Amino acid sequence: MDTETKKQIDELSGTATTGHDWDGIRELDTPMPRWWLWTFYLCIIWAVGYWVLYPAWPLPGGPTPGILGFSSRANVAVELASLHDQREAMAAGLATTSLQGIRDNPDMFRFAIARGRAAFGDNCAGCHGLGGGGAKGGYPNLNDDDWIWGGSLDAIHTTLLNGIRWTANNDTRIAQMPAFGGKDGVLKPAEINAVANYVRSLSGLPTEPDAKLALGKELFVTNCAACHGEAGKGNQELGSPNLTDAIWLYGSDLKSITETITYSRAGVMPAWKDRLDPVTIKALTIYVHSLGGGQ
Repeated sequence: MDTETKKQIDELSGTATTGHDWDGIRELDTPMPRWWLWTFYLCIIWAVGYWVLYPAWPLPGGPTPGILGFSSRANVAVELASLHDQREAMAAGLATTSLQGIRDNPDMFRFAIARGRAAFGDNCAGCHGLGGGGAKGGYPNLNDDDWIWGGSLDAIHTTLLNGIRWTANNDTRIAQMPAFGGKDGVLKPAEINAVANYVRSLSGLPTEPDAKLALGKELFVTNCAACHGEAGKGNQELGSPNLTDAIWLYGSDLKSITETITYSRAGVMPAWKDRLDPVTIKALTIYVHSLGGGQ
């Protein structure tokens, strides 16, 4: 390779070379387009102006403020403060308005739904699901019209405030179904089987071919009717489920019903009055009631 570095003028283009020559191939020293140079110079001027006018240089005590004193962070803080003031004004309205009043006021209702949805996602969705659909095993579906403790605004509000079987709250809702089987149970396995089949028959579910429904009904009236009613319709004041519909919290198959009768169930829901502020609980009440199953 020829390492000659003498600059020459290219005969074809008339452009000077850089002086580099590789085996007879010379590198042209073509100047950059003027528009590109002017753009580059303008960018430099723009950068210098930006450094002077706006916060730019990070320093130990904070960035340089710039002549204009502009701060996007400060603007965001102002906007958040304004939004907070607006929300506080609406929240104050929720605090002094009845649940039904909130439900009937379109502006308050929209605000309560938004606030309640956020609170539900943070505190309730872990058990009930993000859409309130619940899950088999003790997590009620809040979208249907089957409410163990009642689906009115006041009933839902009370449930949220005090929880269910929440021992840390003296006002918690309590419904204790006895365990009818086991070592100390009052019913024998064959009797439990009869009751389980009878309970399935209440909602029109098929029973075993040799099921003793007459015995099951007799045992049901003796042991279960006090809470569930002789017809099995349940009692919301006692927290007793309706056994005649197609909605089952722990499952409607014979095995699940047998387990429920034998060992009982004791699902727990926290009392939220010591965890959430009163306005948030009100908003949460409105949101849960709006899911579709409110009474």
